[in-house]
Amino acid sequence: MTTRLFRDPWGVPHIRADDPLALATAQGRVTAYDRAWQIEVERHRSQGTSAAFLGVDALGWDRFARQVRLDDTARRCHANLDPATAEWVGAYVAGVNAGLAAGAARAPEFAATGSTPGRWEPWTPLAVWLGHHILFAGFPSKLWREHVARHLGPAAAEAFAVDGPAVAGSNGWLLAGSRTASGAALLAGDPHRILEDPGVYQQIRLACPEYDVLGLAVPGVPGIPHFGHTGAVAWAITNAMADYQDVYVERLRRHDAGILALGPDGWQEASVHVETIEVAGADPVPVEVVETERGPVIAGGPGDDAALSLRYPPRVRRELGFAALPELLRARTVSDVDDALRHWVEPVNVVQAADTAGGLLHRVAGAVPLRHPDNGRRPVPAWEAAYAWRGWYAPMPRAEVTDQAVMANASALAAPLGVEFAPPHRARRIAELLDAGRNLTVGDMATIHTDTYLGSAGALLAVLDRSAGLGPAAAALRDRLLRWDRRMDADSTDAADFALLRAAVVRRIAAHPALAALAEPPAYPEVFAPWLALTPRVGYALEHLLGAAPLPGVDTAAVVRAAAEEVAGTADRTMRWGDLHRLVAWRALPDPDATPGPRLDGDHDCVLATSSVPGVTHGCFRGPAARFVWDLARRQDSRWVVPLGASGVPGDEHHDDQQSAWLTGELLPVTTDWDRLTEERDEH
Repeated sequence: MTTRLFRDPWGVPHIRADDPLALATAQGRVTAYDRAWQIEVERHRSQGTSAAFLGVDALGWDRFARQVRLDDTARRCHANLDPATAEWVGAYVAGVNAGLAAGAARAPEFAATGSTPGRWEPWTPLAVWLGHHILFAGFPSKLWREHVARHLGPAAAEAFAVDGPAVAGSNGWLLAGSRTASGAALLAGDPHRILEDPGVYQQIRLACPEYDVLGLAVPGVPGIPHFGHTGAVAWAITNAMADYQDVYVERLRRHDAGILALGPDGWQEASVHVETIEVAGADPVPVEVVETERGPVIAGGPGDDAALSLRYPPRVRRELGFAALPELLRARTVSDVDDALRHWVEPVNVVQAADTAGGLLHRVAGAVPLRHPDNGRRPVPAWEAAYAWRGWYAPMPRAEVTDQAVMANASALAAPLGVEFAPPHRARRIAELLDAGRNLTVGDMATIHTDTYLGSAGALLAVLDRSAGLGPAAAALRDRLLRWDRRMDADSTDAADFALLRAAVVRRIAAHPALAALAEPPAYPEVFAPWLALTPRVGYALEHLLGAAPLPGVDTAAVVRAAAEEVAGTADRTMRWGDLHRLVAWRALPDPDATPGPRLDGDHDCVLATSSVPGVTHGCFRGPAARFVWDLARRQDSRWVVPLGASGVPGDEHHDDQQSAWLTGELLPVTTDWDRLTEERDEH
């Protein structure tokens, strides 16, 4: 069996092997070598064991992972795999286990935390995948809606219904050959994720006699699930913003033999056991793990009126959709991609694909249950049969593509499947930019990736425009912002002034007596805190709160006037947006470096979606975790870039050698000529 590893000038691994199983083993091995610390952290997070070396700060996640039964669900899904897919995943796991020791020897984080690499189980890649996506659909928003409705009424809950700070999104667009200079399709995008060090996507190429695919892999998971190019066909995804996880209010009571849960058919036995979480620097923490007929209990317990269970498709169906992954690698046409997606379960995505024969695909893939509309908006009573699942939504929505298609988490294609979607600003702006061009090329796409026009600024500026009685400094601030081009450029002082004004408005609304009942979040586990904190919710709903959905009792005009006076009185006219808006990449360490990162262009509702949390921080924690352009005329003309680099090892020459390109919007060449690659002969 022959396996060869090559690297391009940026250290991206290109692997050749005799067959798919050898190739999967080699992918696992090189991932362990390049990303040992990262994938071991993800393994521990999926098991709920990360607090053992990351300390108390990781306890909240570990408790949730145990209670929601991530690892057990992955085991069940693995047991349900067809034999060929299970063998392929097993080959990847064997490669990871073979490469971990060498990878860990390069990674200083192991020594820093006093930890050593463990052993991957056959189901670990499924657990890693599930850990990445269990909060992807944002089910804690239902807890927020219930909190708002209880205190302010159902209408107020709708006022906050926008893309929240903890929801992952993406941009993507597909151009038919009629719109491009080459006459062949272009497929481009940038997935928005929490920005981590190392990055959440791994550039890689996998080649064997059956296929030759390059793309963005998820470290710890075999294949190229989300963004790939086989030469003949390419695909990409965005979050569909579908609602496919339900929260049930449970009535639980103890009895001598365990715990009973009230369901539609009366009191039924729930499964229950106790697990122990080891915590570095603290005492072990016992966790009671309870599961009802609806699903695992994720909050509260017997006798608690706020006991909640989570019902989610992988646990119900015992499948994640991994059978799609090897089929995608073998795809030659959009029909092949479409067929592979019949397996897809988690998460629910909007998919675009194009092939060299002119085929185009735009559809939703995943599993969405059929149930009562209230399930999508709030926690529902477990004991009422009306809220039970009644099968699965089918067929999934799709649309014909003529000239172009845009996907940016707005409601268009996936509208029947969700409740809350991203505001339409990114989707509209991408479409405007595409409409303005003709005979578009790969090089033109970077301009779209990095567009900084803030479409959501209009609501605040409209209120500011109507503000009367401002003092001289505040009036000058108003006049400057009304002339501003609405671009969140790092060197813009006007963008900084707008951000400071926006933050002041958000803080004042959040502190308003009319919202006092929401200031104290409900007593749910801390992992749900990003969805339940008032100030971030106001920050992301600000456009609605100032325009179409004002809150009763809140005089928004007065709030904006007061905020303008506040900002004008303290404004530093030398302050630029990039001085405030800096990268804050997450690192899995007990005491991560808090040094501010590089200055950034963009903002949450820009196409260049470098998200901050208005009213809380100007720092950027989420943004483009990669950028790519797949060229269907010549794959070698495709381009890509990631925020840091191909290596997850601090100090490695390829740890952050792509960052300058990522910051400036440059896209790096995709190398496909084996003769232009460097073979790496060292055994890892």
